[in-house]
Amino acid sequence: MKFGQPSTLPRWAQLTILPALNLLAALLVTGLVTWMIGENPWECLQLLIHGAFGYGEGIGYTLFYTTSFIFAGLSVATAFHAGLFNIGGEGQAYLAGLGVTLVMLGFDHALPPYVLIPLAMLAAMGFGAAWAYIPAYLQAKRGSHIVVTTIMFNFIAYSLMLYLISHQLIEAGSQNPTTRLFAENGWIPQMHELFAFLPNSPLNLSFVFALLAAGLFYLIVWHSRWGFTLRTVGTNEHAAGYAGMSVSRVIIVAMCVSGALVGLASVNDLLGSSHRMNVLFTNGVGFVGIAVALMGRNHPVGIILSALLFGALTQAAPTCRSKNR
Repeated sequence: MKFGQPSTLPRWAQLTILPALNLLAALLVTGLVTWMIGENPWECLQLLIHGAFGYGEGIGYTLFYTTSFIFAGLSVATAFHAGLFNIGGEGQAYLAGLGVTLVMLGFDHALPPYVLIPLAMLAAMGFGAAWAYIPAYLQAKRGSHIVVTTIMFNFIAYSLMLYLISHQLIEAGSQNPTTRLFAENGWIPQMHELFAFLPNSPLNLSFVFALLAAGLFYLIVWHSRWGFTLRTVGTNEHAAGYAGMSVSRVIIVAMCVSGALVGLASVNDLLGSSHRMNVLFTNGVGFVGIAVALMGRNHPVGIILSALLFGALTQAAPTCRSKNR
């Protein structure tokens, strides 16, 4: 089935039954592989559940990873609704991180938190959108395929960031390719600091922002004029063109919004956890976002649940590795 074409299944079945069947199939295959290598599948499942949800700190880390995956999933879903396959989320997150870093290194000792943090978030969205604009323009105006250009731009972004961090932004006297630590007034408050009953973890206010973004995504895509135009172009861009819609404008705007959303995933890590830029800070979030959006059927509720699953797997996987040792 091509992107944007309607499914013969009811919407509720697409959002519930299909993801559940996908998850069940994945569990069965994983259990079979686990059994074939001589391990107990049931014990492995128990370890995964305990590692992700069995104690307070584990839940905090699970939701921390979930936050980035929600932003990345919404990013991919935005492009999907326009009939585009944005594989460049990883590169867009890298450039968004550069925007955050430049704001922090330039102003973290000069601006108050209520100005600095929103400015850094806007920079992340702006840099991510700008990096997505180039392949979007090439697709809309020059006919280049969005998949090819976004893949290429991932490599360009990584090489650019490696150079900048290793030669321009590196902390003075450091042997590691990282920037200096950002000043504390640029850190996004963590949940355990706001609510004393929560355990210590990197879970921060970005999680709330991610949920708000999911709600806003739903309202815009399904209950706004622009959302209708977006979905129309994604379903049949030729018909949309005949109806007077600017297909090229929708492509460019959708990709810029997609880049801005995945850019917020970099805020979650850089301002909510690590508080400095390093070469591998994205940890593949752009690629995980593709799986999150596909499994969530490009719907915000499905994306949140899918992101939670991938967040749980990310958090709990080391538990199984340590058990095997």
